Amino acid sequence: MTERLSQPLSQPRQRLHPLTPLVRGAKLVALAAVAVSWRGLSDLGLEHWLMAMAAILILAVVVSAVVWAVTGYEVVGRELRVHEGLLSRRVRAIPLDRVQAIDVVRPALARVFGLAELRLEVIGGGKAEAPLAYLTVAGATQLRASLLGLATGAAGGAEPAAERTWFTVDNRRLLVAQLLTPQVLAVPVGAAFVLWPALAHPDWTLIGAASTITAFLGVFQVPVRRILDEWDFRIAADSAALRLRQGLLNKRSQSVPPRRVQGVKVTWPLLWRLPGWARAHIDVAGYGGDGEEQLRAGTLVPVAGSADAVSVAAVMLGAAVDPRPAPLPIDAAALPVSGPPRRAVWLAPFAWSRIGVAVTPDVVTVREGVLTRDLVAVPLARVQSVRVTQGPLQRLLSLATVTVDTAGGLHATARLRDTADAYRLADALATLSRTARHTFSSRLAATRLPPPVTDSYTP
Repeated sequence: MTERLSQPLSQPRQRLHPLTPLVRGAKLVALAAVAVSWRGLSDLGLEHWLMAMAAILILAVVVSAVVWAVTGYEVVGRELRVHEGLLSRRVRAIPLDRVQAIDVVRPALARVFGLAELRLEVIGGGKAEAPLAYLTVAGATQLRASLLGLATGAAGGAEPAAERTWFTVDNRRLLVAQLLTPQVLAVPVGAAFVLWPALAHPDWTLIGAASTITAFLGVFQVPVRRILDEWDFRIAADSAALRLRQGLLNKRSQSVPPRRVQGVKVTWPLLWRLPGWARAHIDVAGYGGDGEEQLRAGTLVPVAGSADAVSVAAVMLGAAVDPRPAPLPIDAAALPVSGPPRRAVWLAPFAWSRIGVAVTPDVVTVREGVLTRDLVAVPLARVQSVRVTQGPLQRLLSLATVTVDTAGGLHATARLRDTADAYRLADALATLSRTARHTFSSRLAATRLPPPVTDSYTP
């Protein structure tokens, strides 16, 4: 018989991997080398430059070793506690029931030493909370499984069911798709801007040539970085969470419990519509960082055929709505939408025919877009608030906008509704969201019940 978890998991205080100071020191040296740049190498000379880098490495390793010696972590009850600080001691306690996702990240330098970084994404956090850098890959994976078990209510430390890979991205399509982006189309302009001064004044020196090459590579930074980040993208699932793996140089393994997903977005860029491609993102409360980091963390489908992207989004949306095993997919793209009134053409002459909203007992779906088309679906159980807003021109035309807010950064916005219809829609969404939360809670409770006791045993 498998018993429901009654006693929280506890682990003794542990330290990070002993090679952590060396990896951190090497990272600081790399940053220092970039900061010095080619001009600094020319001014210092090769010998003095190497001596400076060696001094920085020694100092960085010593400082990192001191930080490593006073840093530790432990699992107490349903909290992860991180101890740090030399003169001023500090203990950060992270309630695991607030954890939205747990990622195992393997930067290129850490992979050389066989290490990985564990990142906890907590709701309301502006960045990854208490990242544990660095652990062994096996240690990070095992700790992630234990923390996910506590966060989702399963038995802590229990081995999850075998993963099942059910979606992969074609790397060749990923390469072609990046060629059909505005960033790549702007590359010739950026390259011309970089090369023109060099061609107009052909007094080449080593420093001048190196600076030109560095600037030229910077033009390709965005598309190349996306290819490196999204290379070999695949989705797997087990009984505990959804596994998103990607990356060529820096390997990233995300573990996202579907019930933490705040919404799903499918996008059809203008240049991708001819080959019939689309991309999809999920919104998970707690993912911090800058815009590029959030974009990378929320990728569900980097590029795929439109039907495949919609199908993956439907599976994710169904799992986010129903936490029970084998939930039914919810195809948000197939829901019939209600558009704005004809007079909305005065405020959106090109987009008004593409604007629409659909509501079911489980989700609210919004579509719009002319050049780039978007479809946003939000589980009603995740709704935090519903707003009705009117600008001066909207009031003149008796129109209003209904916005559905979640705990993440994704919002479902139904624009240019008739004023009376907007308030009716807002009232309906508020009522349906309360019902959806109760339904989701009952479904979730059913998944945590212990199995019945039987008199027979079958191995």
